[in-house]
Amino acid sequence: MPPSVPRLGVNIDHVATIRNARGGAHPDPVRAAQAAAAAGADGITLHVREDRRHVREEDLALLSTSVTLPINLEMACTPEMLAMALNAHPHAACLVPERREERTTEGGLDVARGHNTVAPYVQKLLDARVRVSLFIDPHPVQIAVAKALGAPVVELHTGRYCEAVAGKNRERAEAELNALREAAAAAAEAGIEVHAGHGIDFDSVGPVAAVPQIAELNIGHFLVGEAIFIGLESAVAKMKGLMARARGA
Repeated sequence: MPPSVPRLGVNIDHVATIRNARGGAHPDPVRAAQAAAAAGADGITLHVREDRRHVREEDLALLSTSVTLPINLEMACTPEMLAMALNAHPHAACLVPERREERTTEGGLDVARGHNTVAPYVQKLLDARVRVSLFIDPHPVQIAVAKALGAPVVELHTGRYCEAVAGKNRERAEAELNALREAAAAAAEAGIEVHAGHGIDFDSVGPVAAVPQIAELNIGHFLVGEAIFIGLESAVAKMKGLMARARGA
């Protein structure tokens, strides 16, 4: 059963993006993770990309020894990233698509088309006792293949819903939200834990958090951006409050 209020995983990638824009050590992603934890975050998410545009291996190593919250490593299905995950042994690894030219992850991992590629990564991570999540679009075929792959968790891509909310397209937003609801129900029925994330902000979080099967939301870019204006601790605490309100807590 999902928790009464979804957990909040805070993605600290874009703290590192700001650091990397100038070089040096500031702002420090580890300090951001500690601030998020102090504000009530339930986990820390980070994505070590091939080009290291965000966090790097050393950030992952420091987080592993400096933060007591569970660490969720987003990673592409490549031998390099698998070796990193097996060495760092995070609490969880979320397999995501990755293209060098994209600014951020664009859509879910197509596990139906890439079943044979994804399968060995799922198995090797499971063998190492790392919780495996698949970042997928909210579609029944993707859910079915995730089940066949033995993934214990899926993270539903919320980007299209959030774009519709931001664009004030109510009809499209409702259609995308219904797709998320149906996918969450199908995944839970298949015995898969359901997470969700991508593009979520204060305006879009409520209806997603209200989906009863969703156990965790992963949010990063918006929280880091909002931290400029109200501080990271305040942004995380506000997001947690909105998630609780969505579940009537």
